[in-house]
Amino acid sequence: MGTVHEHFETFPFDAPPRVFVRREELLLAEPLTPPDGRKRWRDHPEIQVVHFPPEYVAQPFAHPRGVYESDFMRLEWQTMDNRQPFYHRNCDVDEMSYQVTGVRSLMTDLGSVDLVPGDFSRLPVGVAHDNYGREDIHILFYVPAPVAEAHPHYRTSEVTIPPFEGWEPVITNELITECLAGPGHDVVMAPTDELALLEHAKEESERLRILKPADAAGTTWLYTSSHVLIGRTFHASSDGRVYRRVRNADEIQYQLDGRRTLVTQRGTVPLEPGDFARIPAGIAFTSIHHEPSAHLTVASARELPQVAETTKTAERVPADQIERLR
Repeated sequence: MGTVHEHFETFPFDAPPRVFVRREELLLAEPLTPPDGRKRWRDHPEIQVVHFPPEYVAQPFAHPRGVYESDFMRLEWQTMDNRQPFYHRNCDVDEMSYQVTGVRSLMTDLGSVDLVPGDFSRLPVGVAHDNYGREDIHILFYVPAPVAEAHPHYRTSEVTIPPFEGWEPVITNELITECLAGPGHDVVMAPTDELALLEHAKEESERLRILKPADAAGTTWLYTSSHVLIGRTFHASSDGRVYRRVRNADEIQYQLDGRRTLVTQRGTVPLEPGDFARIPAGIAFTSIHHEPSAHLTVASARELPQVAETTKTAERVPADQIERLR
């Protein structure tokens, strides 16, 4: 069998990786049984995949669906074809989002902006916001503040009243939350004057910055914090002969465009748009695809367990079958 290279990486990826040559059939093999027959390792589950349809499907408004969650970060999937029924302020987190499909008007006291597919946005901690989605799907990331943009923006929010066609100002509720804005962590809910809230943006110099990276090869990091990086990864193709192993961070991947095969030491699984996969810290992995592929990448220096129901599970595949995929 052939050899591959392993890039042994360290979060936050500010130093070159160590590079090793590996025999692939050994890298992917089960452990050898010791002469005394005693098992000295734990059994771990294979890689789990969570899938949400990447195309809008009409359904009643519901709260965002949790996908991964810990005491240090939350990642959610949301779809809507209406307004959120209240304004919301986070007490402790910056709230990032990625627009998968549809259009979503984001109304805030730092201005309003329409988000379209491919847009990334960041709501700084304490900023009041509401959403109006039209056949919308978006991904949400709640990360303890401060979070910084690591990529130039291409447009910003503006003071726009009305923020969308057909809007009429109302007295509505404003929700204040803590603890990563999770369910059951409300602090207070009280009425607010929507027009006064949106007009407050005239007194602010800060604006929301909207990011949209180009299809540059590799991972483009967009947001950074003390223990989380959020970016977008693109490759025109990959033969999977370079494995990565991040020694001190989980990696979450969400498939945006194209199809690929994720190969890991905890199984191999095909990925399509709408698939989430978590690769635990310390696991070697690579991807094989012959056409362009793009996915979101989240690196978390603290464990980020899956809370959504598994859709499919990776299977152990020997190295000779991996070679045939190439």
